[in-house]
Amino acid sequence: MIVSGMVAYAAAATVDKPTGFLGSLATAAEDFIKVFNKGGSVLLSLMGGILPTLIVLLTAVNALVRLIGAEKIENLGTIAARPGIQYYPVRYIILPFVSVFMLTNPMAYTMGRFLPERLKPAFYDSAVSFVHPILGIFPHANPGELFVYLGIATGIQQLGYGLGDLAVRYLLVGLVVIFIRGIVTEAITAKMMSRAEKAA
Repeated sequence: MIVSGMVAYAAAATVDKPTGFLGSLATAAEDFIKVFNKGGSVLLSLMGGILPTLIVLLTAVNALVRLIGAEKIENLGTIAARPGIQYYPVRYIILPFVSVFMLTNPMAYTMGRFLPERLKPAFYDSAVSFVHPILGIFPHANPGELFVYLGIATGIQQLGYGLGDLAVRYLLVGLVVIFIRGIVTEAITAKMMSRAEKAA
């Protein structure tokens, strides 16, 4: 009886929220922990959603690289470095695609080491421009920035459209853009290098 009366009294008693400096400090502490609570709930939602997919995709890609052989993938970089207009698609479509798909971001840029110095800026421009368009179909390539694609995808879904069509178009437009960027950056680099040689 005494205990139940104490519990009832404690339940009826209220504590005023602190005001002034202490109130601000308490509010800041509550807001601070809310950030981590929200982060924890986002992590849990990812663990039940995209993370298992990314882990399986990364495992599959690593297995594929081992099956094909790293030396064969590296040979592609050597072929892409050959002179001639016929090697533009190899250099600025195939090589960036294979690099981003197999090595993912940021390791994809290391494939540029097989190219001569004059072609490295253009390859980098192509590869770095492709790390988003590939995400719709192959999210393992750049999982850290998946939010870019998911933001677009959410808007498309709210309009009632499917994501498959978006993912394919996103990829195809990306391939066209990286090809154009590679060619333009190669021309700009050649011009700047010739100016530097003339100045020296």
